[in-house]
Amino acid sequence: MTTRSNVKFGDTVIDYEIRRSPRRKKTVQISVDGGGVRVASPVETSDADLQAIVRKRAPWILSHSSSDAILEALPKRFVNGETLPYLGRNVMMIVKPADVLRPVFSFDHWRFRLDVPNHLSSDDRTVALRKAVVAWYRERAAERLQAVVQRWWSQLGQGKMSQILIRDQRQRWGSCSSDGTLRFNWRAMMLKPALIEYVVVHELAHLTHQNHATDFWNLLASVMPDAQQRRRDLREAGRRLPL
Repeated sequence: MTTRSNVKFGDTVIDYEIRRSPRRKKTVQISVDGGGVRVASPVETSDADLQAIVRKRAPWILSHSSSDAILEALPKRFVNGETLPYLGRNVMMIVKPADVLRPVFSFDHWRFRLDVPNHLSSDDRTVALRKAVVAWYRERAAERLQAVVQRWWSQLGQGKMSQILIRDQRQRWGSCSSDGTLRFNWRAMMLKPALIEYVVVHELAHLTHQNHATDFWNLLASVMPDAQQRRRDLREAGRRLPL
């Protein structure tokens, strides 16, 4: 039986998958990999007990989160003065009521502006505003990631340019399928440009090596000598993304 839950630790919300098994009698095991945080538990262990265990192990979980894992921070309320990360910088939002049919999110001179329809009810507000913000990030991601892939294609590409898709991958920055399709998380636009580049180069290297064996890391280092430092920086950056 598999379920999902989360626990708050400081400013971070750790989302985890629970797998209960009748064969597991006493111990609770926590593992962290590119797919996220997994908790293997006996059937009779309560959700409250598992939350307490995960909270206790939170420092270990955060320190072992892979560069592909994203741990969700506390959600935004989309109010005036809040900030959102964009290209590695925290950008202030100016949120104002406006005579518009739907929320309008824009960026100008390193300020975000969010125009909120006057008629929008409080119950629908957060969902509608988040949808507008995510749509904007996805558009920017489609533009920028395409350009970065093109820039690196001559070094790491394989034949015809891969299809590039922008996805809402809650636990991963990107992926490369066996047919060469590249999928990237729109949240990459919250990262510094050097880390966006690392995410792209990492996935392009998978066109040659569909694993994380030594040959993969050697290829990555040959085209990006500071790849390991960027990987460490990406691990830190992925711990507190707000959307």
